[in-house]
Amino acid sequence: MIPVRLKMAALFESGTALRWLTATLAPILVTYALVAPGANSTTAGMVFLVLVTWSATQAGLRLSLYVAGLCALGFDYYFLPPRHTLWVDGAQEWVALLAFAACSVVASQAAERARRQTQRAEQRQGDVERLYALSQELMLHGEADGLIRDLPTLIGRIFSLEVVVLYVRDQDSFYASVGEAPASVQAELRAMTQGAGVQGLGMGLSSAMALDSGYHGTELMLGLRSVGALAWRPETLTREVSTAVCAQVAIVVARSMAIAMSARMEAARESERLRAALIDSLTHELRTPLTSIRVASTTLLSAERLDEAGRLDMATIIDEESARLDALIGEAVEMAEIDAKVVNVHLAPQLPRALLEQAVEQSRQALVGRRVSIAVEEPEKPAWFDPELLGRVLRHLLENAASYTPPGSRVTLSSRRIGDRLEFCVEDDGPGIDALDLPLIFEKFYRGKRSAAARKGSGMGLAIARAILVAHGGGIEASNAPGGGARFRFWAPLVEREQGPVGATPPMLAKETP
Repeated sequence: MIPVRLKMAALFESGTALRWLTATLAPILVTYALVAPGANSTTAGMVFLVLVTWSATQAGLRLSLYVAGLCALGFDYYFLPPRHTLWVDGAQEWVALLAFAACSVVASQAAERARRQTQRAEQRQGDVERLYALSQELMLHGEADGLIRDLPTLIGRIFSLEVVVLYVRDQDSFYASVGEAPASVQAELRAMTQGAGVQGLGMGLSSAMALDSGYHGTELMLGLRSVGALAWRPETLTREVSTAVCAQVAIVVARSMAIAMSARMEAARESERLRAALIDSLTHELRTPLTSIRVASTTLLSAERLDEAGRLDMATIIDEESARLDALIGEAVEMAEIDAKVVNVHLAPQLPRALLEQAVEQSRQALVGRRVSIAVEEPEKPAWFDPELLGRVLRHLLENAASYTPPGSRVTLSSRRIGDRLEFCVEDDGPGIDALDLPLIFEKFYRGKRSAAARKGSGMGLAIARAILVAHGGGIEASNAPGGGARFRFWAPLVEREQGPVGATPPMLAKETP
């Protein structure tokens, strides 16, 4: 009893009951419409046949046969003698009834066949339109990686699928249109591309196969190579459509992998170019002070009649060029740490003023002849940061300011708290930064025209400063001060904690530099 009730409920919910009711009432109304004016059997048979054919084109074969049965009963009862009975008397009447029944069945089948062909044609047209829409989306999408990520959503939206899951073999990654792909689906798709799929899917069958998890999956083949697998739910795609969709997806995945490989190769070439530039730059920069040191030392050793002033000049050259050589080697070591992509950040509580004063003291020789001032927001509170790393950044900026400003120039260091970050600023009143150089001055080995004319250097200092700050979770930017001169503003996350006992080990975090 319960299954019958469920079937009846489904019948009424789907609207089928209305069609059957219409199919019952239509023959009854047509029959009375023919009886009222006294139509003969020939006219009635033709009208009933038209009704059966129409019902077949609109509702299908089963409903048309039901209508044909009702029409046959009405035709026999009202139009074949003896009238008003269901008995057929005479061979002529039997022939008429059987001819009507045969014509009804043939007409119903023909109409049903035409209806199905029309439906298939409409479905093919819709499939072609959806495939065209998918191809347009694939062509107009700009980013290759983003396209792979968005593919399941695009396919699900265009083909009205509940869930679509894409597995990319080279990345060993899964992408789903809704949430995350179930673990069972992931296992089946991964096995499918490894030759262990259900019913030989690993051999690259193009037809969709039902997976154990209720999805339908297809291996994505590009030639004889498997690039991944695609699964969807429910099974509404025809074999032809699923084959076309999977072919497009396979091409997109292969294209994306090719673009990614090309990008990696280009990055490798760029890295090699930068490494060659670094070697060339360092070779040139190292030879210059070494040549000066060698000439000065040779002069000291060979010139017996050199006076005290000349000896002092030679010693000064050796000292200055040795310091320059030491700075170049230090920058090379720092750049090697950055290229290793690991910078350790050791946080410790310290007052920002102490950091600024220490950096000025360590850069005292470079700042000779400059007026240095420090402005710190009061009252000052300790903050947790890495004084060694931020001190290196400040020393790079102070030496940079000393190099591009004449003696007597002003250099101002400041510190303040803004929101959740601790901000520092180094500002001078020199010639400033050329507008064309501003977007590029933090790039490795970049030196603007004004910088190249002002001093010698490797162009690594500002790139090192930026990499250190990124590792510290901060950033840096450069601009020209309103009154003239360059302004470098950098920041680090503001961390405020209770200061631990003396001798406590400061916390450490390790971050990768880009």
